[in-house]
Amino acid sequence: MDEKELVLEAMNARKMAYTPYSGFSVGAALLAKSGKIYRGCNIENAAYTPSNCAERTAFFKAVSEGEHEFKAIAIVGGKAGAPLSDYCPPCGVCRQVMMEFCSPDQFQVILAKSPEERKVLSLRELLPFGFGKNDLGKGESLHENV
Repeated sequence: MDEKELVLEAMNARKMAYTPYSGFSVGAALLAKSGKIYRGCNIENAAYTPSNCAERTAFFKAVSEGEHEFKAIAIVGGKAGAPLSDYCPPCGVCRQVMMEFCSPDQFQVILAKSPEERKVLSLRELLPFGFGKNDLGKGESLHENV
């Protein structure tokens, strides 16, 4: 699966977003190391806090089906019903969820305006001092060079 194909999957996921309050639709396509793709969209709620981001929807779907190792995620977002016009980076909570399951240096986050127009960043670039299971004494420190 190449980056363009993953972005197209995210664009298709965005079509399923439920955003009656913000009108801002996001789609995500998560590539597991197994090769399977898990799509997610943002889902809003009138009480706001029960809302869920596209990235977390994709991760939770994958984990609920037994996946725990991931290669990349493509993310697209913008005004519902409008063409994509800007990059849509993940929120802090989504970055923290990524930190739970992904290698900060190897996991790729693909932000896209179209299949051709995209930025690829590592999770570490998006979350330079991320807190993960290694920080709880469960392995080597991720911050040795800080």
